[in-house]
Amino acid sequence: MMIYFFVIIVIAAMATYLFLQSAVFGGSPTETQVKRIEASPNYKNGSFQNLSPTTVSLPESSFFKVLQEFILNKEETEPKQPIKVIKTDLKNLKSDEPLIIWFGHSSYLMLIDGKTILVDPVFNRASPIPLFGKPFKYSYDYSAADFPEIDLLILTHDHYDHLDYPTIQKLIPKTKNFIVPLGVEAHLIYWGAKTETIKSLDWYDETQLLDFKITATPARHFSGRKFTRGNTLWSSFVFKSHKLSIYLGGDSGYDTHFKTIGDKYGPFDLVILECGQYGVNWPLIHMFPEQVALATADLRAKQLLPVHWAKFSLALHAWTEPINKLSDIADTAQNLNLQTPRIGEPLSFIKMDKTTKWWQN
Repeated sequence: MMIYFFVIIVIAAMATYLFLQSAVFGGSPTETQVKRIEASPNYKNGSFQNLSPTTVSLPESSFFKVLQEFILNKEETEPKQPIKVIKTDLKNLKSDEPLIIWFGHSSYLMLIDGKTILVDPVFNRASPIPLFGKPFKYSYDYSAADFPEIDLLILTHDHYDHLDYPTIQKLIPKTKNFIVPLGVEAHLIYWGAKTETIKSLDWYDETQLLDFKITATPARHFSGRKFTRGNTLWSSFVFKSHKLSIYLGGDSGYDTHFKTIGDKYGPFDLVILECGQYGVNWPLIHMFPEQVALATADLRAKQLLPVHWAKFSLALHAWTEPINKLSDIADTAQNLNLQTPRIGEPLSFIKMDKTTKWWQN
């Protein structure tokens, strides 16, 4: 029996080791990249740090406590019926106006000045393990094959619900340029992207690309694709064209950086902020709806597009709770202009006229 037990342990260990070598986990930085990472003012004590002290979860929130809450949770965390998605022909989409199209969670495409800009494309699971992170059922599932050539692909951090290996692998051949937070370039290079197509930015680094000015700015979150956290940077971005000023929020808990960014780079025509997957056990790394409203005001935003909802169940709240609460706040607030396009529906940066509460149907 001891021999059989030992053999099982060895096989399990070998299987785990081989699984952790899978391409889905990404690559490791080169010696040159490591030197740049270690020279960052945001890298301390062996990992990247937030501006304010931040724990991923509360000390009293043990893994088993959170797991039990997920098991016993009675909220409707997934829609009962497939979400109706607008099927837009992205390859033949023409418009005289700049557009943005949201694909659920934090994936969206911007068409500005004749260029295509894709952010955090995830069209598979939000997990490397098939048992977890399955997406909601949609009436139409967008995939990498739906997209035209991408002039610029922006990644905000390397979590699986923002950096999707199967999608990126298929998009690399049709993507001309990448902008990523410091360290994330190692994943792309490992998956086949050419080094010269990638710009990796530390917080407050600026780059001029395709007539756009793009600045990496702070966010309050964390990173990591295996067991080590903080080995790559997480970021928001200020994106400016000749006529538009846009804030790409990525994932972030609420903090003072929103006001700093609003004062320095605002006002913004549109801010794109996470709204969903928050929880009382991890209150510092995601925003509650009330905090989304505060961040919008701090950023001096003319319009708000809430993302990070309507595709994955990664928290204990009902899937419509974040947008319902934020919508209620917007109904009574004077300066919170909420945009709620359907998934796949083009939204004009000029008209900004998508405000129906489609999720209630």
